[in-house]
Amino acid sequence: MNNDIELIAHLMRRAGFGASRTELEHRSSVGYEATLEELLNPDAQLSSDRLEFLRYHPHFWKPITSSGMGGAGWLHDMVSTQRVLQEKMVLFWHQVFATGYSKIDHYHEVIHQIDMFRDMGMGNYRDLLIALAKNPAMIYWLDNCDNHSYAVNENWGRELLELFSMGVGNYTEDDVRECSRAFTGWTITPMIPRGSGTGRFDWAFEYQEEDHDEGEKTFLGHTGNFNGEDIIDIVCAHPATARFIARHLYNFFVADEPQVPAWSVEPPRDEAAVQLLADTFCESNYDMTTVLRVLFNSDFFKEARFEKIKSPVEVVVGTMRLVGGYEFPKPGIGNLAKEPGYMGQDLLGPPSVEGWHTGSEWINSGTLMKRINF
Repeated sequence: MNNDIELIAHLMRRAGFGASRTELEHRSSVGYEATLEELLNPDAQLSSDRLEFLRYHPHFWKPITSSGMGGAGWLHDMVSTQRVLQEKMVLFWHQVFATGYSKIDHYHEVIHQIDMFRDMGMGNYRDLLIALAKNPAMIYWLDNCDNHSYAVNENWGRELLELFSMGVGNYTEDDVRECSRAFTGWTITPMIPRGSGTGRFDWAFEYQEEDHDEGEKTFLGHTGNFNGEDIIDIVCAHPATARFIARHLYNFFVADEPQVPAWSVEPPRDEAAVQLLADTFCESNYDMTTVLRVLFNSDFFKEARFEKIKSPVEVVVGTMRLVGGYEFPKPGIGNLAKEPGYMGQDLLGPPSVEGWHTGSEWINSGTLMKRINF
């Protein structure tokens, strides 16, 4: 049993949002391995109580589109939950599958996506990718509601390959178009404009068979009458996807990597570590919990202490958990939810589909002062 308190503190910083001295001493008594297994099995731990939060803050239910409003409930979840790795994975997927309220203009749908990451983020990557393709916020964000058999829109198809699975350099422009054709007819309903004082109606995924391109498609060397699920199966089986997700995990949990656009030309910081995670991803049939277990038990993780610059969300949530008193809904949570934005990370409002630039790009003279003041 490894009960090194400094190692457990390292685990809690990366797999969670830090821990108090009292919690670290308790976790040290049960050991690193038992602590990790507890984190990897969130169903055995208490989650935050969203209904209790809304009881005290009913105005955050289906909030209007203004900075900080939609993120307040999620901030409370991160601060109050005992399922810290589950919530950290929600933040991970929000970075990888970046979706913002600025275009969607429908905070509640972005929050539904966050809830989806919470439910599925530690499970099977293929299942998550299919759910993402059917997620109304993502469909609207990347214009798949405008992707028709008679007028193909390539936005979702391109980002699926470039930023959500394989990465640049592993597909052709023809693959982008064929991928996009396979997702025609995947749309949302009802597309009703915002009403004055009533917000928006909730959206739902709808498959319109009459709008789907039934023609033969050739994608990544495979030919057939493909639908969206077929495309995702081909994407998941491609070796580039395993390496791309593995590198994201290394960048998020282990040590800062170059920004994603540079990955096609700059090799990983630790090639062997990324390959180990990629191999585990494939061998486990894309099971994220299995990959995380290998990552957190690895020597490269245990030795990578103080190799990352915290994101603004990690700074704010970690501080609030450490000082205490925010386990229950309190006034001012809306203002606190704006703090990460002042530091450069507007919760639920990534600057683009690429997400935020991380590592040293979190820090400049302005954002550093905001961190210090907070």
